[in-house]
Amino acid sequence: MAAITIRNIDDELKTRLRLQAAQHGCSMEQEVRSILLRALTAKPTPPAFAQRIQSRFAGLELDELPIPERQATRTAPELG
Repeated sequence: MAAITIRNIDDELKTRLRLQAAQHGCSMEQEVRSILLRALTAKPTPPAFAQRIQSRFAGLELDELPIPERQATRTAPELG
């Protein structure tokens, strides 16, 4: 197994890591391993709905679509 050294960690961050490790009943080293494992094996979240729609129609030149002329409105039927 490989080993890494992380320098210049903020004191507050180290304290929070120590407390979180204690809550999980493990060492700080094990807590860091767990955090790294979760972060690097997490599935990426799918893009939001609007982003998916935008990417689907990105190649189309929607600004160039012709706008049809308006038609005369129909008259309402007479009741009576």
